[in-house]
Amino acid sequence: MKKLLLLLLPLSIGSVYAQENDTIQETKKDYGRVYGGFESNSQWYLNDKGTGVDQDNAPINGKPIRSNNYLLVNYQVGGFSAGVQVEAYEPNALLNYNPGFKGTDLATYFAGYKIGMFEFTAGYFYEQFGSGMLLRAWEDRALGINTALRGGRIIFRPSDNVKLTALYGRQRSGFDVAKGDIYGFDSDFNLSKLFKFEESDLSFGASYVGRYEELPEGITAYDALTNAVSGRFNFIHNSFYASGEYSYKSKDGVLDAQNTIDNSFVKAGNAVLVNLGYSKEGLGIDATLRRTENFKFLSEREPMAVDATSSTLNYNDKVLNFTPALTKQHHSNLANIYVYQAQTKVDFIGTSIMKAGETGGQIDVFYNFAKETAVGGKYGTNVAFNASSWYNLAGDYRLTPATYDTKFFGVGEKYYSDYNVEVKKQLSETWHTAFYYINQFYNKEWQEGGDKVKTNIVNAEAIYNFSPTRSIRLEGEHMWADADKKNWAGGTLELNIDDKYSFYVWDIYNYGNDDTTKRTHYYNMGGAYRIGATRIAANYGRQRGGLVCVGGVCRFVPESTGFTLNISTAF
Repeated sequence: MKKLLLLLLPLSIGSVYAQENDTIQETKKDYGRVYGGFESNSQWYLNDKGTGVDQDNAPINGKPIRSNNYLLVNYQVGGFSAGVQVEAYEPNALLNYNPGFKGTDLATYFAGYKIGMFEFTAGYFYEQFGSGMLLRAWEDRALGINTALRGGRIIFRPSDNVKLTALYGRQRSGFDVAKGDIYGFDSDFNLSKLFKFEESDLSFGASYVGRYEELPEGITAYDALTNAVSGRFNFIHNSFYASGEYSYKSKDGVLDAQNTIDNSFVKAGNAVLVNLGYSKEGLGIDATLRRTENFKFLSEREPMAVDATSSTLNYNDKVLNFTPALTKQHHSNLANIYVYQAQTKVDFIGTSIMKAGETGGQIDVFYNFAKETAVGGKYGTNVAFNASSWYNLAGDYRLTPATYDTKFFGVGEKYYSDYNVEVKKQLSETWHTAFYYINQFYNKEWQEGGDKVKTNIVNAEAIYNFSPTRSIRLEGEHMWADADKKNWAGGTLELNIDDKYSFYVWDIYNYGNDDTTKRTHYYNMGGAYRIGATRIAANYGRQRGGLVCVGGVCRFVPESTGFTLNISTAF
């Protein structure tokens, strides 16, 4: 706890300095500026007879209070910038975070300089090529992800229409870096001015990523350097837009069930992403299709074992590329019980479950019925439809010796589907309502082990505005499920006051569980206070075990009960 207090001390110093610096800059701008932020997420885990959670026998090392803390300080003057991020996981990180996040240490640091057409960065940096299917180094604290590259980067912009990026680095893993050397080059070209387009926009891009990692002794079927390339385009004309990206990864060893590689299972990988859309006043249509085959790209070929059932791959560690699940991101608690994770790696679990990737897509249709029409009424009515379906790749699979031969078109075993519709209707100046219907299929057998589940979910909410800054929201939801834990019901009550205070209480109840001893209420209550750039939130309740997802990327969390405190500020 002393280390945690030491980490909090710079926050108060930095806040005071930032306030003084604002005044100084009015007359002495040459001194530059200091800015950054602090975030703390802490939890006190408790025993709970109602859920059967006994922390005394859980892997908490006798320390039920855990905290993740981040202090970021940046400095900028002219074209020069530098920054550091200190992280503290004291006395341990929150449950089921990357085991590499332990203790207090300097996590990332960088120095950069911009001059003319050039931008130089040394230290840790974040980067994305195209859609991220080939390379994305990024941070998401809620998921315990920080895959920054430590090395150097040069960006060259010879004109407003051309951007060239070259980089080298090793990927962050906990407070260390992976063993693989990463080389990258990316190019972006906008051709609209060249072709003198007035109502259109056209751009192209190409990328290269190389990973060099020494091979284990005896491996000869592929090279130590794995090469990956991609090409992309983006076109917009009036209300229509289209984009596409193709990526290819040279042949490499495929991980077996024990997360090891050898000479006997070697495959190349590829990925295709296509997006089409149309948008005009009152109407929007967006469709995305994606096919990935053996396209989990790691900065180290073999994940490290964490325990008997998991590896670093379970914590999104040492993953070079970014492949989010392209499905609707629901705000409903029940609609997030069965969530889809992108299936990008080859995974041969047994004779009946053999995967080589995924194929599928989603489509969104939005329509706004205008005001003063039969459906729109006085205030208009918004209707949105979304559909997504995902499948294993069609083809021939063999377990021994392991191999597969996929077809580019067609679908295999169904992984997941989500068909939903939402209707939002304003009834008066003070009343807003919304209704949602969701139909899901979740192939739990193929994704994590268990039953295949079909669900039907209804959700209704009403918001009453006492004033422009005060409101109350009531939400009710129900799920009918034919397998696994069966039916659920839930509700939420939320109060917002003057953009500073918010309070909520919600509960979801697994009343349909065939095992009556596991018919559990997962309740939660809490509130938040916001002033300026500072937000303080606290809550008490039960965490349902399962996947927690942000932006289509997920991590598994164990069932728990306790108090949570979140603090964040910027200066």
